[in-house]
Amino acid sequence: MSSTANNQRVNFASIKNSLPYPDFLEVQLKSFQDFLQLDTPPEKRKKEGLYKVFAENFPIADTRNNFVLEFLDYYIDPPRYSIDECIMRGLTYSVPLKAKLKLYCTDPDHEDFDTVIQDVYLGPIPYMTERGTFVINGAERVVV
Repeated sequence: MSSTANNQRVNFASIKNSLPYPDFLEVQLKSFQDFLQLDTPPEKRKKEGLYKVFAENFPIADTRNNFVLEFLDYYIDPPRYSIDECIMRGLTYSVPLKAKLKLYCTDPDHEDFDTVIQDVYLGPIPYMTERGTFVINGAERVVV
């Protein structure tokens, strides 16, 4: 018998396709979207995921409470490389995370200090692909 012969599968089940398979990737993708909350306007974001991390750690004050650093918003820029480029070059598919921060003075002795609002680059964060995977050092990985 030849190994190239077209083998057809015979189904002996009495019920065909009783239940459709669920979209297994939907859970992963939804979880990552909920973590970043990029589709939600900043004023309507829930206190969960990345927003919760910022909300719990800010405001930051110096030891004398003269200067206060306050968190206003965060956003991500588009990825620098495509998924295929990251796989070929052995890179991590990531996006730059930036936060809008406000620095102000509470001490009346520092009247000449102006409030500063600035976008600050915090670093890259791995970004999930459309297939629910991460590309880390050129290798596609799944987090379960």
